[in-house]
Amino acid sequence: MGAVLVILYLALAVLYIAAFWKVFTKAGKPGWAILIPIYNLIVMLEIAGKPWWWILLIIFVPIANIVMSIWMINLISLSYGKGTGFTLGLLFLPFIFWPILGFGSAKYEGPAGAPKE
Repeated sequence: MGAVLVILYLALAVLYIAAFWKVFTKAGKPGWAILIPIYNLIVMLEIAGKPWWWILLIIFVPIANIVMSIWMINLISLSYGKGTGFTLGLLFLPFIFWPILGFGSAKYEGPAGAPKE
């Protein structure tokens, strides 16, 4: 039973890595960035159109980290032309929706959180 769980865990980890790799490359960012802790959050913030210093809020500020993370995921969803429903999928069923975003037909439309000019 333990071996089956380890294999399932590893398969899920590979799926997540591959999905995020594709999400990053669709946005013109290096796919390997998903493998580097903290840097992967900085790249996600770039995709969402938010400044790098948001990472300080996400990592160090209780409660704000939850709000900022959800906001960042929503902006990533919007950056790929998806709506609030898709954001909820990314939050509550990530093992389904991140691969859909990465391997599906969604195109990166630019950072949704960038200031409008």
